[in-house]
Amino acid sequence: MESHISATEAARNFSDIVSRVRLRQESFVVERAGEAVCRIVPVAPPVRTVRDLVTLLQSLPRPDAGYLLAVEQAARRQPKAPKSPWAR
Repeated sequence: MESHISATEAARNFSDIVSRVRLRQESFVVERAGEAVCRIVPVAPPVRTVRDLVTLLQSLPRPDAGYLLAVEQAARRQPKAPKSPWAR
């Protein structure tokens, strides 16, 4: 729910507004002389999608052959994992 309030009302009731934003996830549009000036909204973690990840990965430079060789060599040098005591 988004409420419109005047800048004066926002200043006079700031603590209450912050509480309502935090506890009830309300949003407020602050107006001065009838014109929207700012919005007070709950802070939410940014939403990321798989598409965002794919876009990021596509924007990175491609690894060269030397890097791929180093990764392969490091993987080969890793010790073998112990056998699971729960294996059948």
